[in-house]
Amino acid sequence: MVQANAKAMIVASLAADSLALGVHWIYDTSIIDEKFGCVENFKKPSEPTYHPTKDLGEFTHYGDQTLVLLESIAQRPGFDLDHFADTWRNFFEDYTGYFDGATKATLENFASGKGPGEAGSASDDLGGASRIGPLAYYYRNDLDQLVAKARAQTALTHNNEHVIESAEFFARVIWQVLQGEKPTSALQQVTRAGFDREPYSRWVAKGLESVELDTRQALARWGQMCKTEAAFPSVVHLIAKFEDDLKQGLVANVMAGGDSAARGLMVGLILGAYLGMDAIPDHWLSELKAYRRICDLLQTIDQRVTR
Repeated sequence: MVQANAKAMIVASLAADSLALGVHWIYDTSIIDEKFGCVENFKKPSEPTYHPTKDLGEFTHYGDQTLVLLESIAQRPGFDLDHFADTWRNFFEDYTGYFDGATKATLENFASGKGPGEAGSASDDLGGASRIGPLAYYYRNDLDQLVAKARAQTALTHNNEHVIESAEFFARVIWQVLQGEKPTSALQQVTRAGFDREPYSRWVAKGLESVELDTRQALARWGQMCKTEAAFPSVVHLIAKFEDDLKQGLVANVMAGGDSAARGLMVGLILGAYLGMDAIPDHWLSELKAYRRICDLLQTIDQRVTR
């Protein structure tokens, strides 16, 4: 059960990123409605877009980096900061996708001679924390290691206290969900156990208290942007409101506009860990271009872990 849901966690997270690709960073939701309708299927980005080189079923730069992390873990096996840093840097040498501010700043810091432990940007975007799925898969039976590695991988590109702490928070939530806890209960338990402090307790409360609101209305309250102060409560809202409906949760996330990719990666992790593979639409799997690669990497990790 844990292994099957751990696979679903990774697949749902990356499918969420791919679902967001076509409308990513469109903040005016009326444009999404008029141009795309209800986004229940993967879409090829159309101009104007931040992702002109991408095709239907591919990833944003967030999903691409998550796959890089999964590949690094499969190659070692396990998380090695130096190896991930080298793999990450090599990936961007000929990358034709979008370079966000955190990526540019981190690459500049590496170029100036800084090492993996100090090269991270000061970005407060949740995107750095949203990559933690591969770590949750590998360390699903070791919470302490999961937390430590989640913090380290996040700091590689987002050396910001709120983003690093958010990575730990959601890593702990994912771990509890994989052990059989309901997502809403896991959110509350993790808050009480170590995050009953500002600003995290406030962000959790915002998300939980907004579940009766329409998702667009809720997310508009604190913003659709990348910043953790907006994305964190938005993720909580989506998890709690759509706890039993992964598809509708990920669709609602996309339809709310803004940085739907970073939010979707995290929401997909937690709802996938809870609801399993059956909750993921078949056509998402068939259209996800990297699906076979993802399954092969997970199989490689499982073979090495069980030796």
